[in-house]
Amino acid sequence: MANNQESAAVLSATRRDALKVLRELVGRPEADFHEGQFEAIEALVDGGRQALVVQRTGWGKSAVYFVSSLLLRRRGAGPTLIVSPLLALMRDQVAAAARAGVRAVAINSANQLEWDNVLAQLAADEVDVLLVSPERLTNPSFRETQLPELIRRTGLLVIDEAHCISDWGHDFRPDYRRISDLIRQLPEGVPVLATTATANSRVVHDIEEQLGRGVLTIRGSLGRESLRLGVLTLNDSRERLGWLLTHLGQMPGSGIIYTLTVSAAEDTARLLAEAGHHVLAYTGRTDPADRERAEQLLKGNQVKALVATSALGMGFDKPDLGFVIHLGAPSSPVAYYQQVGRAGRGAANADVLLLPGKEDRDIWQYFATASMPSEEKAAAVLSALSESGAALSTVALESRVDLRRTPLELLLKVLAVDGAVERVGGGWRSTGRPWDYDAERYARIAQARVDEQDSMVIYQDTAGCRMEYITSVLDDDSARSCGRCDNCAGRWFPLEIDTTAADAAGRTLRRAGVALEARLQWPSGMERLGVAAKGKIKPDESVAEGRVLARLTDLGWGGSLRELFSAGALDRSLEPAMLQACVQVLREWATGGPRVASWSGSGRPAAVVSIPSRNKPELVQSLARGIAEIGQLPYLGELTLQHGGPTGGRGGNSAYRLAGVWERLAVGHDLQGALEPFQGESVLLVDDLVDSRWTLTIAGRALRKAGAGAVLPLVLAQAG
Repeated sequence: MANNQESAAVLSATRRDALKVLRELVGRPEADFHEGQFEAIEALVDGGRQALVVQRTGWGKSAVYFVSSLLLRRRGAGPTLIVSPLLALMRDQVAAAARAGVRAVAINSANQLEWDNVLAQLAADEVDVLLVSPERLTNPSFRETQLPELIRRTGLLVIDEAHCISDWGHDFRPDYRRISDLIRQLPEGVPVLATTATANSRVVHDIEEQLGRGVLTIRGSLGRESLRLGVLTLNDSRERLGWLLTHLGQMPGSGIIYTLTVSAAEDTARLLAEAGHHVLAYTGRTDPADRERAEQLLKGNQVKALVATSALGMGFDKPDLGFVIHLGAPSSPVAYYQQVGRAGRGAANADVLLLPGKEDRDIWQYFATASMPSEEKAAAVLSALSESGAALSTVALESRVDLRRTPLELLLKVLAVDGAVERVGGGWRSTGRPWDYDAERYARIAQARVDEQDSMVIYQDTAGCRMEYITSVLDDDSARSCGRCDNCAGRWFPLEIDTTAADAAGRTLRRAGVALEARLQWPSGMERLGVAAKGKIKPDESVAEGRVLARLTDLGWGGSLRELFSAGALDRSLEPAMLQACVQVLREWATGGPRVASWSGSGRPAAVVSIPSRNKPELVQSLARGIAEIGQLPYLGELTLQHGGPTGGRGGNSAYRLAGVWERLAVGHDLQGALEPFQGESVLLVDDLVDSRWTLTIAGRALRKAGAGAVLPLVLAQAG
């Protein structure tokens, strides 16, 4: 009985202290805990337990680890170590901690000049919370020189956005798998907290396994009463953009417009800005400083919207965000819920509208297959590292394995998590441990991705409550009708599209011409592939900057081009409208248009040459001959295929793509004769589809060596 009374007194004291800290943090003397918050704090501070908190965005997960951190610090514990996935998230967390009187610092790639100061503060015990990225935990130098002391002193480990730990999740990051090793290295009794707002039951179980035994899982309702959901299905991109132009100004406050691709974000932002809307594009290609500035402008309501890819997601916190619009649907309800969760966190009302596109499934399929590891590629990487006997950088590996940089780095991380390779000072090396490709597991994951895509389509088509559907898919047992979405309460968004706006959208979508940068440098390590190319490409063997009608991912011509190059599409002559669009590209190229510089430095082309195509010969010929006829230029013919023509396909890395076309395109006897009258003059080089740009580079090199002056590439479509 005495022990029970003593325990109750301790718990009562903990709650009293925790409540005091909470009120100090939020600056409100009447503040109290949400359901589940104190239970999590109690488990960490008094129980030294491992806890998983799955709660909707805005519930207050950060309050749990800030309050726990300060209570543990007052009891003599070391600083809290928070593993956080994004720089934007770190910036927000450090700022929030400072406002709350918590001494928080970060170590990441963006503040290297501050590292020495941070380490000095840690040594002086002047830090309550240290934030690091999961990638930093795998850095060899950090792992060897700083991590051991951090582990020894850590008072609480927090894994933020913990769904990243699960490869069943929509945003799996291999480096998060390292955290289970970190947990095992913690001193006895150090509590661990994992938090996420986006996890279904399968992901929850996976996280629990990573945390270890005896995990306390606190899972709340995911329904968001502040959000008003809706879906508006329109015929095409012209109508969707026309709707945006018509109604963006009427949306409440400021918000986010999500797109599925970088080019769609950039095109949409440009269209809206030209119409007078204050918007900015925000993508993975945006400079980090510009991204931070864009975030601050949105938080200060100085822009109407950011037009963003998924690069703007976890970690962005604007409590009064008024709306989220999607141009194209994300590939899963989990990803969609995570993105719409940015809205209405601190406001009573926020509008969420999905404008799905017919091309969504194609985009989903591309990203799903690009992220899956291949048994063949994994075996090639392991073989290359084993044969080397020494560490190899990713650049060196690229010349040995036909993988582009990003998927290669992802595969290396997967292999490292499984213990087959390790990252060291000189790059990557084999550990010698056996590794088996878990084909069954990856097949299950691939099927899970398909199921998620199907669920997203059902969400669009359902006649029931949209909030109830999306939260039930996330395995929320308390899912119920919201009474606010378009299916519950009736359509809340307008349907009409202003004719002028639709016409403006149509003009933007018909706008053609994208600059195509020339290759300036041969890839490293080409001698291993039997290619005599090293260093910079000689100026008298290089092609000039070219032009592409559109990228396959573009909102305008991209749709027609995707259909033209889709699997099973028949070869046919270029339709007149597309040919005229190419002519317009040439006109703007000649004079300098709104998006491209003039070709004045190279001079007007004197003749047209085409690259032979094994898949679309009629398409390429019709484009080349059509341009020649309209421009009153002689068509000199096409290059000749040698040694069976180019090998390989899309998706390989730069070195292997070059090796596949090296000395396989030549100026044949007939073309050489036709070129004789045009020695030193510019030539327009026509092709159908460009990806790596090495085919154009080698074809142009052959023409330059045959006496042509500048070689100006003109291509129908650019992949990627």
